[in-house]
Amino acid sequence: AGTMILAGISAAGFGVVFGLPSLRLRGFYLAVSTLAAQFFVQWALTKFSWFSNDSASGVIDAPKLSIAGFEFDGAVGRYLFALTVVVVITFLAHRLVTSQTGRNFIAIRDNDTAARIIGIPVLKTKLLAFAISSFIIGVAGVIWAFAYLRTVEPAGFDLDRSFQILFIIIIGGLASIRGAFLGAALIVVFPLVLSRLGGFLLGDLFDSGVLDMSQRIVLGALIILFLILEPDGLVALWDRVRRRLSLAWQSR
Repeated sequence: AGTMILAGISAAGFGVVFGLPSLRLRGFYLAVSTLAAQFFVQWALTKFSWFSNDSASGVIDAPKLSIAGFEFDGAVGRYLFALTVVVVITFLAHRLVTSQTGRNFIAIRDNDTAARIIGIPVLKTKLLAFAISSFIIGVAGVIWAFAYLRTVEPAGFDLDRSFQILFIIIIGGLASIRGAFLGAALIVVFPLVLSRLGGFLLGDLFDSGVLDMSQRIVLGALIILFLILEPDGLVALWDRVRRRLSLAWQSR
């Protein structure tokens, strides 16, 4: 638990520093500019052996998950631990969105000039948003390393991982908690479906290399389609389908 809190605080500090460009940039330009932190973090992890306990390979084994002396051992234990953390963070994020701070976030997202006119401290609120989101990402990094990879290494937090998180947000739906879950579900399920479909159609010709390339092509096409046709992502599609089903049910 202490490691998770320290990871969140450290990530929040970096988030505030790299969130300073938010004063000048907006939207996707801001998202891309903050990816610069990725290169700095990878450089620091590789350059300074202190981060890897002076390991020659730069890789260290993650210790067992333990809270108050209770260990979450095995795949099931690690899964339950990760699920519990996700539920708690989701609840807190929902409470934050419905609070005054959350309403300030929404106002600045919609129009920071109008938010400044009505008295919202734009700089403070933007940096607070970066700190909170970075704290959550820091906690997620602990779960990723301790519960999934079981190692801590720079390759586990490369640029592809950052892009994957960005894709989850774009496909799922910006400014939506549900969208984050829908986007993550698609990113996880999509390779499995593509693998089964490719194996059924092409057989042995559909190896891991073809799967990886096909996944990149299709995901890229999906992101372009969502940005053009449905910028609000899967959450907007889900709401539209739910409304139509509701109207169809009421008309019966």
